[in-house]
Amino acid sequence: MSDSPVIFKRNKSKPSQRGRVATTDAEAAPPPGVEAEAEDSPSTVAAKLKKKSRAKTKSTLSFGGEEEEGEVFKLKKSSLSRKVALRNDSAGVAPAAFEPTITPRSTGPTYDAAYLNELKASTPTARPSLPAENVVSYDVDVSMDVDSVTQVSSLATLTDVQGNEEAIPSASSILAAKQKRERLRSTKASGEEDYISLSLTKRDDYSKGPHPDSRLVREEDELGDADDEFAEYTSAQERIALGKKSRKKEAQKRRNEMNDMIVDAEEEDEETREWEQEQLRRGGLRPEADEPAPKPVYKPAPIPSVTPIPTMSSAMAHLTQSMSELTTSHAEHSAAMSKVGEERRLLEEREKEMREMIAKAEEKRSWFSAFRDWIESVATFLDEKFPQLEKLEEEHISIIKERADMIAQRRKAEDEDDLALFLGTPPQPPPTPDEVDDLGRVISSSNPTASRADRTAAREARRLRRRAANQQPSAAAKQEEEGYSTDASLPPSDADDYRVAMGKLVADAKALMADVKADEFRDPALGLGKWFGEWRAKFDDIYRGAWGGLGMVSAWEFWVRLESLGWNPLERPRSLDSFRWYTALYAYSRPTPPDADPEDEEDEPELGPDGDLVSAMISTALIPRFCRILESGALDAYSATDVRRLVDLAEQIEASVERQSPKFEMLLKSAYTVFSAAVSVSEATLAPFLALNQPPRFDPAAIPARRRVLVRRHKLLRTLLQWRRYAGDAYGLGQLAARLVTGSMLPVAETGWDVGGEEIMRKVAQTLPVELVPPALQSLRGAA
Repeated sequence: MSDSPVIFKRNKSKPSQRGRVATTDAEAAPPPGVEAEAEDSPSTVAAKLKKKSRAKTKSTLSFGGEEEEGEVFKLKKSSLSRKVALRNDSAGVAPAAFEPTITPRSTGPTYDAAYLNELKASTPTARPSLPAENVVSYDVDVSMDVDSVTQVSSLATLTDVQGNEEAIPSASSILAAKQKRERLRSTKASGEEDYISLSLTKRDDYSKGPHPDSRLVREEDELGDADDEFAEYTSAQERIALGKKSRKKEAQKRRNEMNDMIVDAEEEDEETREWEQEQLRRGGLRPEADEPAPKPVYKPAPIPSVTPIPTMSSAMAHLTQSMSELTTSHAEHSAAMSKVGEERRLLEEREKEMREMIAKAEEKRSWFSAFRDWIESVATFLDEKFPQLEKLEEEHISIIKERADMIAQRRKAEDEDDLALFLGTPPQPPPTPDEVDDLGRVISSSNPTASRADRTAAREARRLRRRAANQQPSAAAKQEEEGYSTDASLPPSDADDYRVAMGKLVADAKALMADVKADEFRDPALGLGKWFGEWRAKFDDIYRGAWGGLGMVSAWEFWVRLESLGWNPLERPRSLDSFRWYTALYAYSRPTPPDADPEDEEDEPELGPDGDLVSAMISTALIPRFCRILESGALDAYSATDVRRLVDLAEQIEASVERQSPKFEMLLKSAYTVFSAAVSVSEATLAPFLALNQPPRFDPAAIPARRRVLVRRHKLLRTLLQWRRYAGDAYGLGQLAARLVTGSMLPVAETGWDVGGEEIMRKVAQTLPVELVPPALQSLRGAA
């Protein structure tokens, strides 16, 4: 086999090209005197035509002035854009139109051999190839001028058509021309355009200005201004440099721009060059290479070098190393997966917790919103009903006070009458005429003598009724010594009036809630108990922090005071646990645990977080109410029954409230105030009679009168000592008892010591505790 390289040939069909119409030497030869012009290149001809068109662009308007002649704008482009424009313009140079020379004849056409050969020679059959030396290289500025299209077409006509002066059109071209004229005629008649516009709007849609028929275009009617559109390529945005430094900077800037343009023009990559050549080849304008392309030479593939066969030890070492790396990687990946799994689990748990927190927060918000609305309705209800309740309570206090004043005045009047019998009558003011009311009745207060007689008669009538009652078998145990009946009962007429007033008060209390129809407002256990119970069960921490139990007690106080309205604990004794509010608060303070056995009723539930709310209610609402009732006269200091009932009431209160609490001290002080007022009244009543300092009068009625006075004071002392045994020596109850004995009883007993005074005082000495017995009565206590 020879060493000569193997050459592979590839047969490639060339595209058919139309040949250029050959011209004879006689036609191609320029005339004498114009040899230089005939040898001009196409770029020179294009430049001449450009100058000619510039000369023609001057305005020919008769009314316009001469336009300023200046430098024509030239658009500068890169080398790549220049080449693309050059190829487009070169490809656009079409061969000269077929213009056969037809010799007019008088007769029909003649087709001889010479004419047919001429016609065949002048008819183009293929697109002529463009030699490399004939490529039109013209200035880019010429192609961008206004008349560049016209000039290029003229150039093509001049260069391509120089010998085809006469040509006969074919029948097909004539038919195509006729069809085109018909199509244009029909298109103009129908108003349609013979092309598909790429614009969304038509030319007719644009405004043609105030004079659509005029061919003159005003400056304000133009769509754009060239100065604004091409300001980047002109000197419109440049500033004139006046200073030396600024001119130097402008020159430096201009040189830099020129260098950049040169660099841009020299930059040409391989892909761009290949693309340009491909476009030239497709357009048939690719210049034919002078030298043929080198033929491919066969080069055999290189034979790789021999790779040594690996040994068993190296393969095992490699596998062992790979295995260890895989094991390490697997362990790292497993640890990472475990960590990611743990993080995912934590995130899921956190997400679950967050969702639960959001659900709880929403539930909490909605519940508290409803609770707030309900509390506002309760506040509105209490604002309306509480003033009415307080008014009824004041009315009850006034009734009790009026009754107590009537009893106290009558007791004082009887004491004065009895003292006057054995101590004499103190000086009286001058008598006044009797006063008569509207019905003609005499008012007894205006006449002391008449009043005393009326009181005596009424007293005798009461005594007869009491003696008759004591003689009955059922009343045998209630026989009392004369004087122990303190006349605490009202006369029948006044007693009836008192009952009517109390009945009206109870009726008004019921009418207070007559317009309330909602069960949750009529029964606080269904309203307050329900809402506050839910608050404690659902949000216990907030409930404790807000002291919800005390808040509920404050709201429940209205119903407690309404239920106890009209109740006098000393007149109608009643246990506190018999009230409905006591039962409801007791049950609320001891909630049943969720896991408690409902059938196990023996074990009492433990106190809840609020403590004993019954105690709080008694301290808040009942004790201040009881204190006002006692001080207004409900407690009769001379009545042993009232004192006994007061002790029972205090013991019930003490079961819920500590004895050392300030509220309980208020109750003890109120009772002391009542006893102190009774002792003071007794001393004030006796003082005017002792001031007379007269010897005892001899009157058969003086001995029972003195006895009645001492017995009343003895009973007051007994009730005082009875209350002292329970309350202790609080607020000086012992001193008050000694004061009663020495100031009110001993002076009266000394006026009739032998006729009943010594006997009464001996009983007093035995009644008093040893530490309270006055020195004057020590002998009487020892004798007993």
